Formats: sequence, structure tokens, C-alpha cells
Amino acid sequence: MARGEAPGGLGVAVRLPVRLVVLALVVPARLLWDALVLTGAFLWRYGLRPLGRAAGWLGRTLVVVPVLWLVEWVLVPLCRAALWLLSALWRGTGWLLRTLVVTPLAWLYRAVLTPLGHGAQWLWARALAPLGRGVGAGLAWLLRVCFLVPLSWLWTWVLVPVGRGLGYVLYWMLRLLVHYPAVGLWRWLLVPLGRVLAVVGREAADALGHAWRIAGRISRAVGRFLGAAFALLFVTPAAWVYRTVCTPVGHLVRDALWRPAARVAREVGHGARQAFASVREGARQARADVRRMLFGARSERTAVPRASAGPPRTGAPQVPGRRASGSPEPGDDPRRTLGRSKTALTKD
Repeated sequence: MARGEAPGGLGVAVRLPVRLVVLALVVPARLLWDALVLTGAFLWRYGLRPLGRAAGWLGRTLVVVPVLWLVEWVLVPLCRAALWLLSALWRGTGWLLRTLVVTPLAWLYRAVLTPLGHGAQWLWARALAPLGRGVGAGLAWLLRVCFLVPLSWLWTWVLVPVGRGLGYVLYWMLRLLVHYPAVGLWRWLLVPLGRVLAVVGREAADALGHAWRIAGRISRAVGRFLGAAFALLFVTPAAWVYRTVCTPVGHLVRDALWRPAARVAREVGHGARQAFASVREGARQARADVRRMLFGARSERTAVPRASAGPPRTGAPQVPGRRASGSPEPGDDPRRTLGRSKTALTKD
């Protein structure tokens, strides 16, 4: 019988009912599956992925960065200090162990245990070893004569023949009571039943594959219909309202209200800035006039070069309006500092 062929046309008789039943069960499941897939994709794109990014940013900001700072600036120095302390304790403990334990034990081993070991070795080699070999040989001969020889004879002439007879009887009992009934059950019941179940399962799997593909096409058609209905009922009217109502109204508002209002606002702002500049200039001039009336006009000072040590050079030209170095100006009294005040009233 070729592989894939049902005995007695069983596959042909089972195929159509199985496919109809599976199709009726699979179509709703496929529709539900596609709806869940679309819902999951929408939730993932617009909900879970932004939420995951936000959670990742919060995790890095609130957990990772503080933990890294804590590890770098707290735990690492503490661990280094602890390692240094442990190293120091280890060295101290090692020195104490070497001083208090290892050195006395080494002395005890060299001075006491080594001579005792050599003496015990000499005593074993000279007296105890020959005595032990003699006693062992006697015990071995007694064990062989009293136990091994009788046990070997019992095993060879009693237990082995009895075991072989019992094994032969048990073998035929198991063959008659278990082997032959199991072979008959397998050959005449389980193998035909397994072939029938294999045919039914293969047809069910094929029917499930066909039904899943057909359900996918049905789901695609339903999705396209729903998309077209949504576009016809919502998208197209919304686009028409946007093109025919919102766009002209927006252009009218922009050209008739927004741009003139913006232009007027810019002009008003420019005029206000000019007015504020004029007011500031007038206030500055009034402040300068009040300062001049109260304290007089400030004389401009010219930079005077420092005089070198020693008498002035002969024939050096004198600048008109200047005095020699070190002589103060007529109104340059160091006790009067009112003319050099840096307050807001006298500041230009």
C-alpha cells in the first residue's frame, strides 16, 4: 500500500465532512485572530512602545544613573577600603600564625615526631612486619579451606543448575503468557487502529490548513469591506468638509483677520518702541540737565604722563594748559569727591 493512501477509500469518505466541520470552526477563530493581531499592533505602536520608552527613560534616570553614581562613588571606595583592611588583617593573621603555630609545630615535627617515626618504622620493619605476614598467611589458608572451597562447590554443582532450570521455565512462561498475546494484540488490533487514526489525523491536518487559508481570505475580504465602509462613511465626508468648508474658511480668516491684525500689531509695537525710546531719551536729557544744575559741568581730563625720577630735561617743550607732573589741577581737591560720584543721579 502506497504512503498517503487510505485503506478501502477511507480518506475519500472522511475528507469532505472533516473539511466542512473544520472550516466552520476555523473561520470565526481566524476572524478573531486577525482582529486581535490588528488590535495588538495598534496598542504596541501607539501605547506600549511609547510607554516602554518612557519607562526606560524613567528607569535610566531614576534607577540606573543613581545606582551607577552609588557604585562609582560609594561602593567602589568602600570595597577598596575593605580590601585594604582585609589585606592588612590577612598579613597580620599570617604573621601571628607563623609565629604562634607554624614555628612551634615545625619544631615539634623536627624534634619529636621525626625521631618517633623513625623508631616506629624500624620496629615495624624488624618485628611487626614478619609477624603480620605469618598471621596473614595462616588466616588466608583458614579462609580458603573453611569458606571459599565449600562455597565454590555449592555454586558450581547446586546453584548454577537450579538457576538455569528456573530461568528456562520462566522464559517459556513469559513467552506463552505475555509475548504471544502482546504480538497478536499489536498485529491484529493496534496496527489497523493506528492506520485509521493516522488517516483521520492527516485529513484533519490538511483540512485545518485549507480552512486556515480560506479563513484568511475571508478575513481579508471582511477587513477590506470594513475599511471601505469606514472610508465611505467617515474619511470621505471628513475630507470633503475639510476641502470645501474648513480650507476656504481658514483662508478667509487668514486673509481677512489674521494678517491685518498681525500687521496692525507690528505697527503698534513699532510705534510703542519708538515712543519708549523717545521717553528714555527725554529722561536721560532731563537727568543730565539736573546734574549740571546741581554739580556743574564735569571738566574733561587729559592723561598726564608720569614724571621720571630726577629733574626735568632742559628744553623740554611745555604743553599749553598743562602743569608739571605732581601738581594738582585747580579744581582737583582730593577732599572733594562729589564730582566723581558714581550714583545714578550724576552718571551720564
